[in-house]
This record gives sequence, structure tokens and C-alpha cells, in this order.
Amino acid sequence: MVRGYPEPPVQPVAGYFFVMPPPESELAPVAIARQSLAPAPGSAGADARAGGGDPWAEVPAILARIPTVTFRARDYAATAFGARGDGWTDDHPALQRAVDRCAAEGGGRVVVPPGDYRTGPLRLRGGVELHLEAGATLRFDPDSCRYLPPVLTRWEGIECLGLSPLLYAHEESRVAITGGGTLDGQAGPGRWWNWAGPWEDKEPTGWSAGQPDQRPARVRLQQWAEAGVPVPERVVGAGDLLRPMFAQFYRCQDVLVEGVTFLGSPMWVVHPVLSRAVTIRRIHVVSRGPNNDGCVPDSCRDVLIEDCVFDTGDDCVAIKAGRNRDGWRVNRPAENIVVRGCRMEAGHSAVAIGSEISGRIRGVYVERCTLAGPRLDHVVRIKANSTRGGAVEQVHLRDITADQAGEAAVLVDLRYDETVEQGSRWPLVRDLTIERLACRQCGRAVRLEGLPEAAVQGVVLRDCSFAHVDRANVLRHVDGFVADRTVFPATS
Repeated sequence: MVRGYPEPPVQPVAGYFFVMPPPESELAPVAIARQSLAPAPGSAGADARAGGGDPWAEVPAILARIPTVTFRARDYAATAFGARGDGWTDDHPALQRAVDRCAAEGGGRVVVPPGDYRTGPLRLRGGVELHLEAGATLRFDPDSCRYLPPVLTRWEGIECLGLSPLLYAHEESRVAITGGGTLDGQAGPGRWWNWAGPWEDKEPTGWSAGQPDQRPARVRLQQWAEAGVPVPERVVGAGDLLRPMFAQFYRCQDVLVEGVTFLGSPMWVVHPVLSRAVTIRRIHVVSRGPNNDGCVPDSCRDVLIEDCVFDTGDDCVAIKAGRNRDGWRVNRPAENIVVRGCRMEAGHSAVAIGSEISGRIRGVYVERCTLAGPRLDHVVRIKANSTRGGAVEQVHLRDITADQAGEAAVLVDLRYDETVEQGSRWPLVRDLTIERLACRQCGRAVRLEGLPEAAVQGVVLRDCSFAHVDRANVLRHVDGFVADRTVFPATS
């Protein structure tokens, strides 16, 4: 179990532990308790809200809690276990044998030398560093049947038993993927991406009207969660068309992903869930398919994402914390997340928060990032609606350069997906500061859309510049908006 989290009631089933749901009478207070999320008196967050102190003073303490992940100094060559890397042989059994032997003998480094390795899903183990040398490529089979039997996963904020991620770790400590090699999910038009169904972006998915897609199973999973169906009974298989994540670390601690390139992901790319002390460093993501968010810390604590390059079909970095009733049941926040020195080349948003915020999100720090090129819509986007509950607070950005944001550079949208989801679980969004954002061109500088029952609270822009803006700012149901040394040019 991840250190630092209180132990919830659990139920063991087939090698997994599931959080037991609280009584129905306790679910509403979990959602409503968002109003009591004020920073503790004396904390940097509390001082900043009172007009004093520097919220960035929290960052050194966050980084100090993320250790340098080290491994036993012993290498296990994948080729010694039968891996050939000839682009033809199925190297999956050999690669898994190498990982398992390394773990059984006390850990170390599994080294994949240059070559083209065909594989199925790999189960990562604690104490093991999977190291891909430059010139090594793992190509994952797009045959969905290879990703069975189902494993415990979180799919769009809801726990279930679903297709195994391509790389999967469950309740492990000290686990890593490193090197200069490439991980190719081989997703593309007609392979995984078509399962998404209609997709408005320009990238083709291979789906056409009348073909099956994920929508029926997605609705069924949401209904199961709202009805309180136990997680072990929420089983989805290959025929349900819910795509697997690429690399998922579930209830892990001391996680490192460094140096590798990810191509062609079925769904979200790097997805740590309910994990702590996570470092994502110098990875390169090139995957423009549907829901191809680059890095998705989901109810995680103490996360560092730095010096990465994202070329994605959805959000570059997306921070999440569970969806609706299932998010309240698990009730774990995403907190203390640092994003720095990254380059965002394509995607919906450079940094998105939500829409799955039901477990609460707080303490997000983004600095020294660059948005390059015309294929990005937002610098930062916070999204939720009246079914989520939860909260987003203490979000801070500084020293961001953007060539272009096609929509609003700064967007808070509490009516997200409102045409299909409406309720009375009002989300709380407050304490957003943006300093030294320089945007050359954007559709709007700022669009803040709260709700009559849940105004957006405390948004500050300081020393920001917007060279060219197409449309005027929009502020609806906002309590406390400050533009300090920030000028919005006339719209064209």
C-alpha cells in the first residue's frame, strides 16, 4: 500500500484489493465537504490566500519527498532469456521472464538492447528498471485478446476490471521504465482508435457510422458506478471496446519514467493512479489519437513532470481525481504536482485539470513551459460540471510562453459536458494564479464560466501579455478576478 495514505476498508479479490464503498448516507458529505478545503492556517497556501507569502515556497518540500529511485547494480539482458529483437519473433514470453527473474532475485535492471521486439502486455515488478537502450523498440500487439484476463484499472475516473494496460504495475515500489528506446503501441486508424467512435479532431481514427464503438460500455460502466455495483463485478472485456492505457502504475510508490519515446497509444499514455512519489522526466510522446492525453496523474501525490515533449491528440498533461460517485467512494485527491520545463507541441490543452475532480485536486505548480505551434487550444483548462462535486484549488503557473492558443488561453469551464450531465453536486474552483504568461496569439485571453451556485473564486493574472486576441474575455459567475500589470489588447 502506498505510504502516507490512510488505510481504507478493503476487500481482497483475486489478487487485488478494492476500496469498500461507504454507506449511501456517507456519500453526500464526501462531495459536499469541498467547502472545508481551505489551506491549514499558517501554511503557504493560507498565507497566499490572505495576500501574503509565496505559494511557490511549497515546491522544494514537494520535490524533497520524491526520492531518486535506485536499483540493485545487476543487469539482466533480455536476449539472455530468449528475446531476439528481429521484428518477427514474439518476444513477449522472454521479456516477461526477464522481468520476473530480476524481481525474484532482488531486483536490478532488465536491459533491452537495440532491436525490434514484438510483444504483448508486460507486467512490471517492484525493484525492477526496464531499460531500453537507444535503438530498441518494443512493438505492442494490437490484438485486444492479448490484454486479457482483465486487471484492476481506472477508466475515466471509474475503477473496474478491464483490459490490461500495455505496461502495468500494481501495488509495486521502486519501478521504472528508462533509456533511449521507443515504446510503440501501434494504435492508429482501425487499430484501437476506431473504438472511440465519433471524434471531432482532424486525425483519422478508422471509425465510420454504423460500426461498433465504446459508447455503450462507457455508459454501462458509469451506471454501474452510480448504482454502487462492487468493483469486482464491473468487468469489461475485449468486446466492450474500452481501450487500455499505455503505461499505468496503480497504487505504486517511487515510480520513474525517463528518456523513452511513446508512440501510438490506444488511450491515455502515462497514467499513474493512486500513486505517490512519481517522476516523469524527458519522455517524448507522439500520439495524436482520440483521448491520447500525454501524462495523467490520477489521484496521485507528489509528482514531478519535467523536461518532456508532448505531441498529443488530447491534453498534454491532464490532472484527475476520480469521477462522480466512484471518485467520492475512493476519496483520494491529486495533490502536490509540479510540471516544469516541458514543451507542448500539439494537444487540446498544455495543462488540463479535470473533468474528473470528484476526489479533489490541489497544489498544482506549472513553470517554464513552452507551447510551440498552432495545434494547441489552451494554456490551462479547468473543467467540471454539476455532477462532479469535488474541488480544484491552489493552481499556480508562471513563466509560460505560448505561440498560439486557438481558443481561450486561460479557461475555467464548470459547464463541461453539461448537455449529457447535470446534477446538484457543485464543484469548487478557487485560487488560480498565473504570472508572466506571454501568448503571441489566442482566440481569447480569458474565459471563466462558473455556475450560479458555484462561482469561480480568486483568479489572478500578473505580468501577463497577449499580443493578439481575436475575441473579448468572458467572465460569468466569478468572484474575485484581478489582472495586475496585465493588459488585454483590443479584439480584431
